[in-house]
Amino acid sequence: MQFNDVTYPFDIIYEDNHLIVVNKEAGVLVQGDHTKDKSLPDYVKDYLKEKYNKQGNIFCGVIHRIDRPVSGLVVLAKTSKALERMNKIVRSRDFYKTYWAIVKKKPHPAQGKLLHWLKKDTRKNTTAAFEEETDDAKRSELSYKWLGKLNDHHLIEVRPITGRPHQIRVQLSTIGSPIRGDVRYGFKKLNPDRRSINLHAKELHFVHPVKKEKMHFRAPLPENDFWIQFDTLDEIKNRDINQIL
Repeated sequence: MQFNDVTYPFDIIYEDNHLIVVNKEAGVLVQGDHTKDKSLPDYVKDYLKEKYNKQGNIFCGVIHRIDRPVSGLVVLAKTSKALERMNKIVRSRDFYKTYWAIVKKKPHPAQGKLLHWLKKDTRKNTTAAFEEETDDAKRSELSYKWLGKLNDHHLIEVRPITGRPHQIRVQLSTIGSPIRGDVRYGFKKLNPDRRSINLHAKELHFVHPVKKEKMHFRAPLPENDFWIQFDTLDEIKNRDINQIL
């Protein structure tokens, strides 16, 4: 997105006095880490300073995270009050997320639920999945649905029930369907840009923490040569897509 001749690595989906919802580019950190690279909240603060000509500190609170190589929807709080209330919504699991993932191997069955126990290795920044309950591992669930095939890739819709680090990536890899470009979890090669994987945070549903209105957001797919193939599927998501495949 460009604003006043400055390019930002996100597009604005929604903004009010309490929240800002953005469609993040792959490769951008949602929260700062050891790399010291500029994070999404820092970019958003720059945008807010420029838009409103504000001086001094700008509040921008992280409500939830998506991984650095993942694109899509992220909600940030513009006030501490909104952050506190949104944190309660997320903890109560009244914050519903839908992702699109591209894989080489179609999952079997084509629709179902996955249950694993996930254990994070903070030193290596990887997550391991176990079929049975294990010490220090957390119960992790998601539902998925095969949407269709284009060329030799499959499009999967994923709805996480729990929110664990790298959850979708490791759970799909565990059933033999690693996400395209995700060499950390079993895909054979990086994507051409070397910074993205084909996992996109597509939709969000929650009740606004202040207005108490139902909010529903959808993020357009990334504008690159690979994702563009799936634009037609995006347009007819609620129809039987098999008719055109």
